[in-house]
Amino acid sequence: ASWPVAGTTGYDFLNQVGGLFVDPAGEGAMTECYTAFIGESVSYEEVVRQSKRAIIGSNLRSEIDILIALLVEASQRHRRFRDLTRYLLREALCEFIVSLPVYRTYIGDAGGQRPEDAVYIDRALADAAKRRPDLSASLWEFLRNILLLWRGEQESEFTACLQQLTGAVMAKGVEDTAFYRYNRLISLNEVGGDPSRFGVTPEAFHRYCIDLQQHRPETMLTTATHDTKRGEDTRLRISVLSEIPRWWREALKRWSQGNERYRRDGVPDRNMEYLFYQTLVGAWPIEEERLQQYMLKAAHEAKIYTSWKTPDAAYEEALAGFVHDVLQDEGFIADFKAFLAPLIRPARISSLAQTLIKYTAPGVPDLYQGTELWDHSLVDPDNRRPVDYDLRRRMLADLDGFSPEDVLARMDEGLPKLWVIRRALEVRRRYPDLFGVDSSYRPLAATGQKADHVVAFCRGDGAITVVPRLLIGLAVLWEDTVLDLPDGRWANFLTGDEVAGRLRLDDLLRRFPVALLVRR
Repeated sequence: ASWPVAGTTGYDFLNQVGGLFVDPAGEGAMTECYTAFIGESVSYEEVVRQSKRAIIGSNLRSEIDILIALLVEASQRHRRFRDLTRYLLREALCEFIVSLPVYRTYIGDAGGQRPEDAVYIDRALADAAKRRPDLSASLWEFLRNILLLWRGEQESEFTACLQQLTGAVMAKGVEDTAFYRYNRLISLNEVGGDPSRFGVTPEAFHRYCIDLQQHRPETMLTTATHDTKRGEDTRLRISVLSEIPRWWREALKRWSQGNERYRRDGVPDRNMEYLFYQTLVGAWPIEEERLQQYMLKAAHEAKIYTSWKTPDAAYEEALAGFVHDVLQDEGFIADFKAFLAPLIRPARISSLAQTLIKYTAPGVPDLYQGTELWDHSLVDPDNRRPVDYDLRRRMLADLDGFSPEDVLARMDEGLPKLWVIRRALEVRRRYPDLFGVDSSYRPLAATGQKADHVVAFCRGDGAITVVPRLLIGLAVLWEDTVLDLPDGRWANFLTGDEVAGRLRLDDLLRRFPVALLVRR
């Protein structure tokens, strides 16, 4: 609230809404599956620490040298700390940066700071001291004094430089390194996200949206940008795996055994192979050139066997050979398609649900180029390819006079997604006050056996969003699940049907898989 801005660029929303379609009940089994496949137990937190250390020791080494010089100079002005050596200061500073849980703090030249800055710094210092018991307490005391208590020319310059550096360490160490090393469920490896957080409950999502409406009603809502690691529909299809860990594990066993003959000198390792199969699930159908480009970039970003700075031609050739040979294996492709087939429709309905939420939740929805239809892109440059706007104009024109059934008949083309966007924007245009800064957000709770598979909310007492989640577990059977609407009659803006009172979910979503109701 202290910043004179409307909100964020939307990555927080991306991770919140995407988490609705990850099944928390599958976390244990998915972790076991990942561990068994790669042959070791991996902690995301430890991967982050290792990745940040690697960046500090390579890409940002000269920046660390500048900070150490400032620390040495400052230590000489304080008698108690004159004996701290350059080596010890470097060890302590690097461990502190690795332990800092945020991109940066915001301490001003005059020492002004937010209360949370001291919390983050003290937490990082305590964590660093715990991990490096060989370093003396005076080192951590000195760093704390520099950051929070003392304010001279050297201290201010050090703090300013450090705060610029820690953001780079987080971006390069986490988003551009750890996100390519930790592959348990890669739909969670997204900008601003935390891959160790497995799913978001409807209750948590509602609390988040209530906070948006109260404090940031004009924040940006995004699900894809030029910088996201995967397209919005790529992520959603991968997230379906969280609902079927046993099927996924069995498929991985078949595929890895069958494709063992294509590995050359152990390339790819099991972790990269695990990434490869998830990428196929999310992006299929995909041309070999695009997949080759992605896998090479992923290997470069992981920086384990090859990198942008020190490429290993032999490794990269072996990796490319594996990708090519697997894609040419008709038996594997047939098995893969059979595995993927039952996931496609649930993932598409999840996409319609996510899309409708984005256009009706508190905030300003942002539509990234090309995402009007299914978006199964990967990281840049794949998500920056030219967009066929003529096709989208023709499809938009086709919607005139279409019934919900007509729209759903063209599911493969992505027409239902375009339909949801068009109709939701029309509601926002007609009833702007329902979605404005003075509106409200009220969760609506379903009851019944499948109530946990519903996300529903009311905006300003005049528009209601109802969407399903975790479609595999739902199995298209709503059983006795019902939703009680606020008093009055409502029109479903996606079907034209009029409804009121207590609704069975199978009736409400029979003609179209998501619902946008407007008060009559």
